[in-house]
Amino acid sequence: MTIVDLVPATAVAALSGAVGLAVPAAFHPVAAEGLTMSAGRLGSTVAALLGLAGVLVGGLALARPRAGETRRGSLALAAGAVGLALGGLVVITSDSGIGTGNGRGGGYVALVVGLAAVLIGGVVLARSRRAG
Repeated sequence: MTIVDLVPATAVAALSGAVGLAVPAAFHPVAAEGLTMSAGRLGSTVAALLGLAGVLVGGLALARPRAGETRRGSLALAAGAVGLALGGLVVITSDSGIGTGNGRGGGYVALVVGLAAVLIGGVVLARSRRAG
């Protein structure tokens, strides 16, 4: 998958996670079973995958420095920011603790991974500005 293909896929994944979280809380079960995919679990999974994609793209940009890495840096920054925001939304809207199936644990993981992607993307952008 190229970077050009990753941007629409990221947008679709972010929108699908946000739509799943928009369902009123009355329709969410309090505790999900072990293998069911609740809206919180889906949102936190999408957020963590977005953050992970941002870390990977930013890591590749750091590992192979080339002139004009602003595209990869900004992609890592954007994917990390969306993952960070979606993970925060999952944590805020979760009405139970970790282990109940509402996605709070995955939301915390998404916050950490999204923050790492934002930081790596910022380093890539700062390095490309200095090189240019």
